[in-house]
Amino acid sequence: MTRREFITLFCCAAVALPFTANAQQSAKVFRVGYLSGNSAEGGDALLVCFKDGLKELGWIEGRNIHFDYRWSGGATVPFPALAAELVQLGPDLIIVSSTPGAQAVQKATHEVPTVFIAVSDPVASGIVASLARPGGNLTGVSNFLPATTGKLLELLKAAAPSARRFAVLRDPNNPGKQLELRELKTLGDNLGVAIEAVDVQASDKIEDVFSKVSKMEADALITLVDGATMIHRYRIVELATKHRLPAIFQVRDFVDAGGLMSYGLNYCQHWRSAAAYADRILKGNKPADLPVQLPTKFELIINLKAAKAIGLTVPPAVLGLADELVE
Repeated sequence: MTRREFITLFCCAAVALPFTANAQQSAKVFRVGYLSGNSAEGGDALLVCFKDGLKELGWIEGRNIHFDYRWSGGATVPFPALAAELVQLGPDLIIVSSTPGAQAVQKATHEVPTVFIAVSDPVASGIVASLARPGGNLTGVSNFLPATTGKLLELLKAAAPSARRFAVLRDPNNPGKQLELRELKTLGDNLGVAIEAVDVQASDKIEDVFSKVSKMEADALITLVDGATMIHRYRIVELATKHRLPAIFQVRDFVDAGGLMSYGLNYCQHWRSAAAYADRILKGNKPADLPVQLPTKFELIINLKAAKAIGLTVPPAVLGLADELVE
């Protein structure tokens, strides 16, 4: 080999090295733990929304990202064990939904970057130090503004003006729902109406739950969304209709199941927005430096068929507020 041939070969190899390194780096498959308070069947639609958001940012399952899934099935008790399982797998990132789910991950690891979704009040729940600077290994998107929880009561009262006693279905083991219940009770006192909580857990028979609602002689029903109520959404809607109770829910899934009204986030968009944070963290950003996102857009959906089924005439002023009327 001549001196000129050696120099040419060395230079070509040196130039090729950075490209080889970049190719190896880009070929890495990131491991992501996904912990949901729902069931695999019930939470599939929102998972698709999240994956679609990732796909738009270049993350394709099976190509450059791998998911490990854990589902609590609507119960809060399994969260600590499921969170610990995911941490043991050594993920690059954890995605977790619900307040108790995020708290479980927080206890399981102080190292693995985590994006939470649908956490009611991450500061009050002790998950982050502040909204602007979370300060730890968790950040994400919150689904809670106190005024929007109160809006559930205001809208239902406007739709059913004669209602004086409101039953509120919530999971007592979800601290986020405790915060929302407190907001409802405060507003109820101001409006001169009674707000009474009715416990719902994933293992409960909804017939027994509605027996309690009947005994308290409730005039209307507010359902706070979490894994437990989502698991039972079809039966909750069915029994609310059977008891001719005007009812409002926090997600449109209940209206799609035949419920009267929903007011809250577009949860598909909520899950997609979490994908943007997942993207930033996988590209090197730290959760501590990413401010918690608060909801900005809410939608009111009214099911006119459901109103007719319980003999309710929704006032025109309320109909005029709806983003969508389901015929």
